[in-house]
Amino acid sequence: MKKLANKIALVTGASKGIGAATAKHLADEGAKVFVNYSQSATDARKVVNDIAGAGGQACAIQGDVSKSDDVAKIFAEIQNQNGRLDILVNNAGIFDFKPFAEVNAHDFHKHFDLNVLGLIQVTQAAVLIMPNGGSIVNVSSIASKKPGPGNIVYAASKASVDSITVSLSLLLGERQIRVNSV
Repeated sequence: MKKLANKIALVTGASKGIGAATAKHLADEGAKVFVNYSQSATDARKVVNDIAGAGGQACAIQGDVSKSDDVAKIFAEIQNQNGRLDILVNNAGIFDFKPFAEVNAHDFHKHFDLNVLGLIQVTQAAVLIMPNGGSIVNVSSIASKKPGPGNIVYAASKASVDSITVSLSLLLGERQIRVNSV
């Protein structure tokens, strides 16, 4: 038996890159995976098809996690299909490097709305349907500890992810929900 058999997982930003690889790995270990995407339905369907082709279970689920209405829609669908969630991987994010002199309010909000607010909103919804404990993994970056001159806003958003992870691990540990960042 696979170690994640009968587990339900959501990976945000899973239509490509780290998110797609994570979704495939969770499915390989037996989890049913919700492959979240914001814009790339074609890429998300490819991930779902790859998982199904390898004998796993997956479902593409559209939604921009920086928007509360989309988050509500995502979790209504998960709850409708499964009634619970066991694993959440907060992978959705953006990085747009710019010199400090060129950073503006739009750049700030683009990063913080997705990388930080999106993580918070998704986690708030997830813990409501994690009745028997669970696992939350927040994707961070080395930039949170070693920022460079061209990634000031991105690095700050990922430092926020690390701080939120520590706070959530203290808050949710008593509910048997592990919270880590990678």
